Formats: sequence, C-alpha cells, structure tokens
Amino acid sequence: MRSSIPALWIALFFVTVTVANGRCATRDEIVLSAAQKEVGRYHRLELAIDVGREYANPFDPCEVEVNILLTGPDGRSLLVPAFWGQDYERRELRQGDRTVVWCYPKGAGLWRARIAPMQTGTHTARAQLRDRHGEITSPPVTFECVASESRGFLRAGREDPRFFEFTEGQPFFAIGQNLAFIGESQYVTLSRAEEIFGKLAANGVNFLRIWTCCEDWAMAIEARKSAWTRSWTRESPIVPMPGGDGRCVRVEGHSGMSIAVSPCHNVALRPGTKYVLSGRMKMDGPEAVRIQASGNEWRISAGSGGWQTFEREFSTGASDYWLGRPTFRLMGDGIAWLDGLSLKEAAGGVELLWEADVNREIRGYYNPLDCFLLDQIVESAERNGIYLMLCVMTRDLYMESLSEVDSPAYRQAIVDAKEFMRYAVARWGYSTSVAAWEYFNEIDPHKPTDKFYAEVGRYLEQIGIYGHLRTTSTWHPSARDCRHPQIDIAQEHHYMRPDDDDFKDEVEAILRQRRFLREHAPNKPVLIGEFGLATQKWGRSEYMQQDPEGIHFRHCLWASALSGVSGTAMFWWWELLDQQGVYRHYKPLAEFLSDMHPAGLQPTTAKTSEPRLRIVGQQGRDRAYLWLANRQATWWNLVVEKREPDAIDSAAIAIAGLKPGRYNVLWWDTQEGAPVHRETAGVNEGRLELTVPPFTRDIACKITPAAFAE
Repeated sequence: MRSSIPALWIALFFVTVTVANGRCATRDEIVLSAAQKEVGRYHRLELAIDVGREYANPFDPCEVEVNILLTGPDGRSLLVPAFWGQDYERRELRQGDRTVVWCYPKGAGLWRARIAPMQTGTHTARAQLRDRHGEITSPPVTFECVASESRGFLRAGREDPRFFEFTEGQPFFAIGQNLAFIGESQYVTLSRAEEIFGKLAANGVNFLRIWTCCEDWAMAIEARKSAWTRSWTRESPIVPMPGGDGRCVRVEGHSGMSIAVSPCHNVALRPGTKYVLSGRMKMDGPEAVRIQASGNEWRISAGSGGWQTFEREFSTGASDYWLGRPTFRLMGDGIAWLDGLSLKEAAGGVELLWEADVNREIRGYYNPLDCFLLDQIVESAERNGIYLMLCVMTRDLYMESLSEVDSPAYRQAIVDAKEFMRYAVARWGYSTSVAAWEYFNEIDPHKPTDKFYAEVGRYLEQIGIYGHLRTTSTWHPSARDCRHPQIDIAQEHHYMRPDDDDFKDEVEAILRQRRFLREHAPNKPVLIGEFGLATQKWGRSEYMQQDPEGIHFRHCLWASALSGVSGTAMFWWWELLDQQGVYRHYKPLAEFLSDMHPAGLQPTTAKTSEPRLRIVGQQGRDRAYLWLANRQATWWNLVVEKREPDAIDSAAIAIAGLKPGRYNVLWWDTQEGAPVHRETAGVNEGRLELTVPPFTRDIACKITPAAFAE
C-alpha cells in the first residue's frame, strides 16, 4: 500500500463530511447518477459517484477502490473501474501571435465512471466502494442503450489476425504518424493539436501515436512535474528536510540570491479573485526573505530560527490570468529552507501549486491537468475519426526497477503499473478512439520484461472490458517482444541514418522492417511505430530541409502501406511535416485504399522483365493492390543528386495466383490521387498480364473482380 499524499493536498479531493463530537463521520451510503438516460451503442455515458468520504490518496486502490457493476440486457454483469479526477474550465487566450489554453480548476475533484455500452437494451449500474471501513453499494441506476453508427473498438481481425478490424467486423488499415509531444512549451500545443487533427483527418489520416509520458517537457500522466527543477537540470534545490523527515527547497548564498517557482504548467488565475500564498520557512543567516508574486511583494523576517509559517493574500486584476514566476530572495547571506508552498483561492478551493510539493509521490500520482488535457485530446480524436495509440507509462520511472525479476523493485513496478493501467482504463478506456495502450516508448530491449508484460497484460484482460490492444517499443528491435503473447501489436522503430546501407533507398528500408516484423509476428498486427530520416546520432536529418516536397515521406507511405504491415510507417518529425504542408500526400493513398479488405492478402506474385521497375504489393485470390516504383527515383537521387529518372514507358507485369475470370484494373496517380487509366483484363493460363501506363517516378494499380469464369 502506497503512503498517503501529504495533508497539503487533501483539499484537492471532493468530500461531503459531517462533524460529530469533534471527529469526521463518514456517510454510510454512496449515490450514483447518470448524465443521461439514453446512450448510443459504443458511445460514452458518464456516471457521477458521490462517495461522501475523504481520502488522502484517491489514486491508490488499496486505500479506496470504486467500481461500477454493470448488468446488461442479457443478464451478464461486468465490473468497470471508476476514477477520481479534477475538472477544468478551458478558455483560449492570445499571447502575442500564439494561442494559449487557459485551464482553471472547476469545482473540486469527484469520482466518475465512463462507460461505452456494447449491447442495445436496458442496463443497470451500481457503484461499489471498498475502503478500510468496508464495502458500500449504491442504489441502482438504469439507462437505455440504443443503436448507433459506431463500428466499435479496434482489435485484431477474427478472420486474419495480422490486420485490424472493428468490433462490428469492418476492416481498418492504419494511416498516420506520430504527434508525440503535446504541451505548452512544444510546437504542438493543445489548440494546435486539435487543428492538426482536423487537417490530418481531411487528408485521410485515421491513426496517431501520442505520448502521455513526456516527463516535464510535455503531457505526462505519471511523472515528476516540479516547480523547482527539470529532468534535464544537473543541480536541484530540493534537499533533505533539516531536522525532520521528507524534503524541502533550499536557497543558499549571498544576499540577493533567489529561487523562482517555475511549474511545468503555467498556473492559471481567475481575474478579480483573492488568493492566499502560504507555506513555512526556516532561515539561518539572512535577516529576511523577500517574496515577489503576481505584482506583489512581501517580507518574511528570520524570526527565532525555527520553522515559521506565512500566509499572504493578494487579488488579481481584471486581466490577470496567470501567476507568472514567484521568487524567494535572500536579504542577507545564508540559507533559507521552504516547505509546503501552497496557492489557493482565499475563499477555499483546490490546490493550484501542486507542482511545488517536493514530497509528492511520482509513481501513483496522476497529474490532474495532464489528465484533463488527455481528455481533450481523446475527445478531439473522436470528433475527427482518428484512432490513438497512446504511449502511456513514463519509461524512466520504471526501467531500472525492471532490471532483476522477482526483486522487490520489480514486484513494486508491476503493482504500480497495474494501478496506472487501471486508472487509464477507467478514464479513457470507454473511447473507441483509443486504439491501443503502448506501455513504454523505447525501453531497453535487454531488460527482462517478459514477466512484467505477462502480469500487467493479464490484469488488463481482467479489468479492460473493451479489450484494447496492447503494445510496447524498444530502442533496438526486439523479436522477444514481437512474439510475447500479451503484446497484441508487434512494433519496431527505424530511422534511416547516413552509415546505414539502406540510407539512400527508402523503399528497401521499409521492406527490411516488414521482413523482421513478419518473421517474428506472423499472426498479429505489426506497425513501424517510428520512422524517418536521421543523423548518425538520431537527430533530425538536415536532408529533410532539402526535401520540402516530402518525396521520401510519400514513397515510404506507399511502400509501407502495400508491404504487408498493418499500417503506414509512422513518421516521427511531426513538426517539420506540419510546416512543410505534406499532409496532402496522405489523401491519394487513403482514397486508393478506401475499399481495401486486407484480410487474407499475401505478398504479390507480380513479376516484370523491366529491371528499373520495383513492385511492392499484396494480393488475394480475387484482388491485388500494387505500388510500382522506378528504382532510379529514390529520395537520394531526386533530392540530393537532383537526378530525375527516365520515364518507364513500355513495361509489362504478370500476376499469378488470381482465380480465373475477368478483372477491373485501375491505374492510379499516386501524387494527384486520380485515375490514370481503367481497363478490363482476364486471367490467361493462370496469369493476369498487364501493360503499365508510362510513368516516371511511381504509379499504383488496383485489381478487383469484374466477373468470374464458371
């Protein structure tokens, strides 16, 4: 059982308590209420749970666990985890030429459950609470689930588990990229992310990889978000508490030495509101410490040398929306220690400076504002028809703990990961737009993670009623992870670097990754989760600036889409892709694949006698999808050497393995996204023979049934 969050944070939590004989009395009932009485199938229904109790750490299921017992129209009951969370009011504010999202706590935190019913008919829900006092069940709430157009959740195909499909059986082919870092200090802010979602969706993108594990530089659900230091700083003002347990903040040096309060998230304030800044301080040497905050200045005298509390009130003006960076400055040489820094509305409310708590747990505390931001991201994905692979757990909080199987640290990592995934399932698992949970980004492949993935995976099978897919990634290819039975999507990351022998040939680079993935995961979905041009030290390649047309990007999309993996290669350098405006390259591919049913497809048998012609494709018994590329039209030749290849104007291809009959043949312009030529052709002596229309760089071909011979 995890230790409690310090008393400073207790005020964060939603409570309804009565006081009797000087002691807190807990209410002996909980109340469940539904936001609506009718909900579409696979759509979100939010349930509010008034627990009437106070908990030091509502994130710890050992301290308090709240679930929903959901009984469907078939009489079967399912247990759905509930969660505690903080709501925020959101506004868009302009700061110079930049739109900034202002998020301010709305009310106090509360318990909720989010459900996406999977059966039409009448459902009954009851909330169940378990804590040290025992177990309580709420009176029932009923609601009706009605038919909807939703296709449900993504999963591995029942007929062909190498590719994705929806719960309702429709095929899904992932077309997309990374949009990993979303945060106030990043190129992609929340507002820009929502704009990019719309642009990508308009061009046929349906899949994105998002990080919720960025530590303190962007969105991170479970990470040290500190107002005093950053993960990349070498020196920290956080020190052991003098004469006591725990830690505090120290400022030391000559008169005038100062320390600034700099949360990772800009602290929002409400205009025209009174606030109280409080804490306690101990000094050795200085005569005082000067505090400057929000245009105000206060002096805290040294006092007797022990710890002394302070509390200062200030009011915001009509246009004051941000706290800024409060500073604590020494008046005289010496040391000052600071503990328990707090900022709240004078009238009461939630803690605004939660990042200032240096004794807060890292694993097991879920950053409230980042959770709200992910709510917004998931809702934007739902509006735009985009499915998210969420890279959820912060690798560096777990990796060292996973060094030795059956060690106490390893066992605790499993416990903490289960608790984290329980929270993720409870808060975001309802959404059909959450395609997959990715445990880690690029963890060390040499760590003995098999047991970790097995135990966490089996736990998800118990609590995740929607069956979200699971994946992970390593910093070098991991055949072991690809084969792991509790890893549903095999994933690999690859960057084309100057010393690699495939650096100048993007198509061969893609095909190598496909061969590796299909060798080690022949019967599950596989993805190239990161891809791009890089320097030898893994930075962004300078050659990308020389390719504003996005030639290498477009070629890799087509090569990966028709190579036999379950989605396009997911490019990493999202900022440059956005700046160069290359999203247009998705649309021709998306339209070409719009009627593709990948189940049962195998690598094409198509052959040609034209040595310059490279064919990448998939085919079944009655259809084929091909991408034909000029071997001379590599990104290196076109971008760096600036050599346009000669046209291929007299090539022929022959395809074996198609069932007898006649076929519609569509030749497709891969840049413009339009037909080049249409024809009908028949299988002759077991082969379909076609003449390729003249082209210079690449062309695509779709072959579908017209009529079959009896």
